[in-house]
Amino acid sequence: MTNFRNDTISIVIRTKNESRWIRSCLRAVRSQEIDQNIEIILVDNKSTDKTIELAKPLVDKICEIEKYKPGLSINLGINNSTGKYIVILSGHCIPKSKEWLINLIKPLEENNVAGVYGRQVPFSYSKPSDKRDLEITFGLDKRYHVKDAFFHNANSAFKRETLIKFPFDEELTNIEDREWAKRIIAAGMINVYEPTAEVYHWHGIHHSGDQERASKTLKVLDLINSNYLINKKK
Repeated sequence: MTNFRNDTISIVIRTKNESRWIRSCLRAVRSQEIDQNIEIILVDNKSTDKTIELAKPLVDKICEIEKYKPGLSINLGINNSTGKYIVILSGHCIPKSKEWLINLIKPLEENNVAGVYGRQVPFSYSKPSDKRDLEITFGLDKRYHVKDAFFHNANSAFKRETLIKFPFDEELTNIEDREWAKRIIAAGMINVYEPTAEVYHWHGIHHSGDQERASKTLKVLDLINSNYLINKKK
């Protein structure tokens, strides 16, 4: 992978009360078999447990955000990073192998690729509904999204230059990744699903059937499918 040599990879990890997973997450990130320099930026949403205490020895920078919105927290992490490549990882996701990072980054060198998202697999103790969601959504075939705007930021990678041109929306309460992906596709670029970049994720994409979250997601989907993007440009 000589194309990446000497290029720093910034890993932005969003957390809120992740003490159950954060040490395992960070140790797995630090153990990646890759030549490039890795910097880890933790963006914490006012955790009240031991997340910060456990993370401090393993991260390079900690940023705090009080009024959380997903795109806002991601952009904050990016603004505090230095890498040519940006990886976004949820604090309760744990890379499955030492090749996770190189597998996630590699497709960014393919022609016209804007973003990459990797596979998510459940823990043995995840709820049946969450296991179902992850198994159905994240399969074993690599996919190129030319029209479909599905994307998932829990385990994703980008070039910095792409995110400078196409930052995440800081106002949306949910699925900021899907809104971003729709703009990318409208601009003529594509996104890639890379199944070899695997992480363990304890909940499914529907958050164990959380109805409040489902309602918020539907509202955002309505916005995305309306004239929201056009109105934002005015």
